[in-house]
Amino acid sequence: MNPILMDVRTELETERLLLRMPQPGDGKVINEAIHFSMKELSPWVGFARENPTVEDTEINVREAHIKFLKRIGFRFLIFEKKTGEYVGTTGLHNLDWDVPKTEVGYWINTKFGGRGYITEAVGELTNFAEKELGMKRIEIQCDLKNKKSRAVPERLDYVLEATLRNDDVSLDGSGLSDTCIYAKVF
Repeated sequence: MNPILMDVRTELETERLLLRMPQPGDGKVINEAIHFSMKELSPWVGFARENPTVEDTEINVREAHIKFLKRIGFRFLIFEKKTGEYVGTTGLHNLDWDVPKTEVGYWINTKFGGRGYITEAVGELTNFAEKELGMKRIEIQCDLKNKKSRAVPERLDYVLEATLRNDDVSLDGSGLSDTCIYAKVF
């Protein structure tokens, strides 16, 4: 079946969180979170090398919305259920419907760090990918030195399958970095 014909939920819920598909107009709140979290994000994620404009972020949100509808990426914005505040983002990218497999990405607004929200959201996203999308392999890739990011797959019982040495150029351009590849297979 062509994935575009799949009925896919646009919202997921956990005990404390609501995860939903990006919508036009979400750029402003996401942009504020990026600016607030720049110091913590910039060593690890490419989009945080410099402060994006609200327009840049809004364009990115609308592109993510389109990818969701086309079934080529499933980004979810994370909100606290209690307050409705934007917490961060998680999503499935690099989907391969033939295998079927995907990769999980995530980042958190620094304001909400240390509460287990990303682990909770990625756990729900993993269940969604396996049970509703039929994924047989789910990967999480992160820099060897990013201990906070590595803790997420480790808490969720992903298996560290490999560490790719000198796999990428560090974001600050100072040298090469190593990439950890965690996976769950079903």
